[in-house]
Amino acid sequence: MPTQPLFLGIDCGTQGTKAIVLDAASGQVLGEGAAAHTLISGANGRREQDTAQWLEAFTLATRRALIAANVDGQAILGLGVSGQQHGLVLLDDEGRVLRPAKLWCDTETTAENDRLLKHLGGEKGSLERLGVVIAPGYTVSKLLWTKEQHPEVFSRIAHVLLPHDYLNHWLTGRRCSEYGDASGTGYFNVRTRQWDVQLLRDIDPSGRLQAALPELIDAHQPVGTLLPDIARQLGLNPQALVSSGGGDNMMGAIGTGNIQPGAITMSLGSSGTVYAYADQPRVSPDASVATFCSSSGGWLPLICTMNLTNATGVIRELLDLDVAQFNTLVAQAPIGADGISMLPFLNGERVPALPHATGSLSGLTMTNLTRANLCRAVVEGTTFGLRYGLDLLRHNGLQSRSIRLIGGGSKSPVWRQIVADIMNTPVVCTRHSEAAALGAAIQAAWCTSRANGGEESLADVCERCVTLDPASETLPIAANVAASQQAYERYQQHVATL
Repeated sequence: MPTQPLFLGIDCGTQGTKAIVLDAASGQVLGEGAAAHTLISGANGRREQDTAQWLEAFTLATRRALIAANVDGQAILGLGVSGQQHGLVLLDDEGRVLRPAKLWCDTETTAENDRLLKHLGGEKGSLERLGVVIAPGYTVSKLLWTKEQHPEVFSRIAHVLLPHDYLNHWLTGRRCSEYGDASGTGYFNVRTRQWDVQLLRDIDPSGRLQAALPELIDAHQPVGTLLPDIARQLGLNPQALVSSGGGDNMMGAIGTGNIQPGAITMSLGSSGTVYAYADQPRVSPDASVATFCSSSGGWLPLICTMNLTNATGVIRELLDLDVAQFNTLVAQAPIGADGISMLPFLNGERVPALPHATGSLSGLTMTNLTRANLCRAVVEGTTFGLRYGLDLLRHNGLQSRSIRLIGGGSKSPVWRQIVADIMNTPVVCTRHSEAAALGAAIQAAWCTSRANGGEESLADVCERCVTLDPASETLPIAANVAASQQAYERYQQHVATL
């Protein structure tokens, strides 16, 4: 038996795959590795990826993490996979991938989603039936789109998987899905934790889709052990246990210790997410709140904004600034950017629910149009979207004593202060920024311990492995909170006109 209980956490995201090696006894991350992905994009909103890239990146990131950790892959006891939610991977009866995977950020299926939503009886009908309102990014509209646009592909579908399900299948040969990631498909009931088989029969009366569904497993249940060929390819112990894994938001919750009520995780990535743990499926009447299941046995009410560091990045490139210069300019401008408001809806927007909106700047004058104010306005505008979402979660009864901040934007002290002031809540970063990969490794440790008859709870593992960075703690400043509230109200007025 190895002296250290070592686990691998893999996060397969839109931009790349990240891998970490975790020592679950000390809670230390011993090494990290990464490898990039590319997107297949079209002007009609197409956003797809070649699944072969995921397998190459998985292999490369794993090898790099093992080298960085200076450990032998034979010492790895288990691994967990985090994947981008909502994506669609179709396999034929030989297990071959039929076409590129459609991703969460794909909007090519908006028309199909509108028709399905109407079929469900609108937002109210969708909420009553599924516990979520289906959105264009969800998996269900991708299935209808495939049937209508690619009937020859559709006729060969034998298995319908999410990205993380597909990676688990590649690793173990088993096809299954876990409740958290399944919540984002649009054909899963989050209250009863079961597939909505009838909805798939409505799309395809032949029963092909129903037959293609993977079995559902609990978060603590392992998928299985590695296939011998895959273990050799990855340089891992073939007895290593693969945990259920989950969607990136569910794994991010575990990786920030957000597994009991009270904490809120906020991710400042390409898109922005805010989510909190709940022990009951209290479905919000607001369509923007997705009451997903968690990958830790509860629920994870969540909001997602489509524009965050992708919007700040566009302004940074426009003004030819590096990140440090951009942050300096943000700090120079006053709260409220001298009256400039930016609605950063460059990708349309999910929260507030404005899928067809575009971005806009207002309040420009001869004196306030400066680089500093533009930089400030885009950071405030994207953060106001998260405030809008946090208010929806608070109206749904969620308590927020503190916010755990993750994602690229969280590395900026000036942005952390803006978040603390706009939310009027203390903010702190976790010491390890790759929260989804860490969550996947923690879940693998919990899963492996249970499989071996251990009594350890997920909370015990999180306690050891999730540490907060005291240097990042940022408290709201009373004068800033008042000024930020004024700027937020101005933002709300602009949104109301759309």
